[in-house]
Amino acid sequence: MRRRLVLALCASTLGGCTLEPHYQRPAPAIPPAWPTGPAYPEAAPQPPAPVGYRDLFRDPRLLALIDQSLVQNQNLRAAVANVAIARAQYRIQRAELWPSLDAQGSVITNRDRRGDTASADVTRDFAANLGAAFEIDLFGKLRSLSHAAQEQYFATEAGAEAGRLTLVAEVARAYLTLASDRAQLEITEETVASGQRTVDLTQARLTGGVDARTALAQAQTVLQQARSDRARFTTQVAQDRNALELLVGAPVADSALPASLDELEQSLGEAPAGLDSRILLRRPDVLEAEHRLRAANAQIGAARAAFFPTISLTGLAGYASPQLSGLFSGRNFTWRSEGAANLPIFNGGANLAGLYGVRAQRELALADYQNAIQSAFRDVADALARRGTMNEQLAAQVALEAASRQSYELSLARYRAGVDPFLETLVTQRTYYASRQTLALTRLARASNLVDLYAALGADPTLEATPLNRPRNRDVSNAQSHRTPDYLLSESALTPPCQGSGRRPFRRS
Repeated sequence: MRRRLVLALCASTLGGCTLEPHYQRPAPAIPPAWPTGPAYPEAAPQPPAPVGYRDLFRDPRLLALIDQSLVQNQNLRAAVANVAIARAQYRIQRAELWPSLDAQGSVITNRDRRGDTASADVTRDFAANLGAAFEIDLFGKLRSLSHAAQEQYFATEAGAEAGRLTLVAEVARAYLTLASDRAQLEITEETVASGQRTVDLTQARLTGGVDARTALAQAQTVLQQARSDRARFTTQVAQDRNALELLVGAPVADSALPASLDELEQSLGEAPAGLDSRILLRRPDVLEAEHRLRAANAQIGAARAAFFPTISLTGLAGYASPQLSGLFSGRNFTWRSEGAANLPIFNGGANLAGLYGVRAQRELALADYQNAIQSAFRDVADALARRGTMNEQLAAQVALEAASRQSYELSLARYRAGVDPFLETLVTQRTYYASRQTLALTRLARASNLVDLYAALGADPTLEATPLNRPRNRDVSNAQSHRTPDYLLSESALTPPCQGSGRRPFRRS
């Protein structure tokens, strides 16, 4: 018995061998620095540290809504549930590495007839057994499958973190859009009032025989256009609030709505500049793609191990007796141990096809990983290009709005004095109205660009330090962290020698 136990322990230590390819992070297919040119801002002399959403969005009402959405948003709750499901699936797969132990109790009743007589003998057999089964993971199949499940769990968790980052950005965008549409509604209301005064003035001049009827019709065009826009923005403001409440996951009080776009714009911080492009490796969606690449890499080890023997051990120990009272006496103790090995010889090429399949899956995961990095780089580059010219555009639009307002006021004064016809006033009034609307949209674009850059960089220390509404999994605390290190490794062959054996059973992947 001792000899069998020693052999079992030796076999379990050999289970550390694995045919899983050694993973090295592929070199990201992006430049090490952001694009430069007239459209991009100048790089900072010292790269600053990434900033969190509390540093960018300083309005207390917006921060309260963001915090509320991180708790009550239903899509985020679904993502957290998916993380729990992936964690459970990983624990199920990891359990295959350990022996299974089962207890069983049984009673069997037999009734045998005595020849041709009507009488019969009734016998009962009682048994209480403890059974154990264990598959020796000699070639690392179970370890590779467990590693793949763990990486899938980490990928799901990174996907949930990407959802949190996206949620913060979406709440900020919805809040800014609501503020902008409320500003547009205010502009239209002021234009309606101004247009009504102009119509009344023109009507009085028409009654006095000073103006023609065409001047009254022209004045009414601006008034009716503003009335139409007022109805449209009234609807838009209501829809913006509905969208914000959906993101938050609860009704939003009137006191939590933005007061004005100007006040909200002043509460926005500055986006980080001069960061190295390798910060994209910390983006949650990039991390998710990398963990799926790691999982596909681990599946190769399981597919390779399918070519080698499977060794399993089973044991049974217990008591059997025809009488329940004497079941656990020493003379009724029985035990049995078995060992089996299964070596695949011919299966129509299924194992080889499975290996080719998982290698193709790894290539697919590699392409998805590189595409995620390149897409992230493009998002940041687009946001930087917009940021580099936004201040100049806003300054020009502010000057245009001031000039058009002055032109409209002078033209209206000349019209009232009878110097210019109403057509000149009509043109300047339309220009002034359009410039005010464009200025509100430009301010929204400048504020939204800050949100876009925050979401594109994807490195928020505030969210990274906050758990996903659940305790950290103890059974993976000693495993390799899913946080991406800061180093970069070049792409290389993914077929190391089998650990502990020094053999290379397959060619390079």
